[in-house]
Amino acid sequence: MIVNTMTKPATAVAVQPEGAAVAPQSRPAMGFLTPANLGEAMKMAEILADSSIVPKDFQGRPGNVLIACQWGAELGLQPLQAMQSIAVINGRPSIWGDAMLGLVQGSGLLDSIHEEISDDGKVATCTLRRRGHAQPISRTFTMEDADRAGLSRKDGPWKQYPKRMLQLRARAFALRDGFADVLRGVAIAEEARDTPVMRDVTPEGAPVSTAEKVRAKVSAKKTKAEGPSLSEVLEKIGAAATEAALNEVGADCGRLPDADKDQARRAYADRLAELRASDLDRIESLLAAELDAGADLDAVLETYAEQIDDLRAKDSGAAEAMIARLRG
Repeated sequence: MIVNTMTKPATAVAVQPEGAAVAPQSRPAMGFLTPANLGEAMKMAEILADSSIVPKDFQGRPGNVLIACQWGAELGLQPLQAMQSIAVINGRPSIWGDAMLGLVQGSGLLDSIHEEISDDGKVATCTLRRRGHAQPISRTFTMEDADRAGLSRKDGPWKQYPKRMLQLRARAFALRDGFADVLRGVAIAEEARDTPVMRDVTPEGAPVSTAEKVRAKVSAKKTKAEGPSLSEVLEKIGAAATEAALNEVGADCGRLPDADKDQARRAYADRLAELRASDLDRIESLLAAELDAGADLDAVLETYAEQIDDLRAKDSGAAEAMIARLRG
């Protein structure tokens, strides 16, 4: 089965004519969002962070806005595009798969791209050609690969729309291998959020005595038995970038003293609402961008059917309201 990455009904597959380079896309001027110095940049970041129409992760966080805009500038994204396309996961910036493809298409270096999923839905292949290179670049990601990495057993998008996740992994490998100069080492968000958090286990300072090691172990066991503190749980809740990560913090909430449980549960509920609203904002912005480019609404809804169904499962009223806004 061929995966259609375009939104126009008459297009069967996202393939550009072979040998015809894709022209770089023109980018509009930033207008008043053009800071001349750090002070103006911080002022711009504060204004954007104070807005209710930027993604939830940037609201009230001007520092994050500033860094995201700088990352976007280095990749060729305007400030608002950067905040929509960049996700900070495990402390490192990454970009969503559709934005990664858009950057490469806009570079003018892509001759063609062909994405395919096997009939059984277990193998995704992305083949692309770079201008001036005779050999195509083809990368494959299979459900067997996902099983080995423990991805297919995780709750979330891997269970809800596995074909799309296979497609994005194959696409990311091909784009990063073929256009490292365009992407500048930035990872794809769909892969970064499945990567375990790395811990620094390098010993520091002078060797530790046996007695000190024993005391440290006893202290660690005592701390674990007592359970996490409220501040630790609140910090984990605030750092959760996905619902799956937030669910892992739920067990810690139950281990808190009764006096702290209500506050932790309120923070949990607030963060869950933020994550779901962020997903809704991201999908709505993607759909609106497709419509602005002249795509047919019904075709767009069909292309993003799995993501929209996921939104409906979380909040059917919000999903239907989004579709109504797009039709209006």
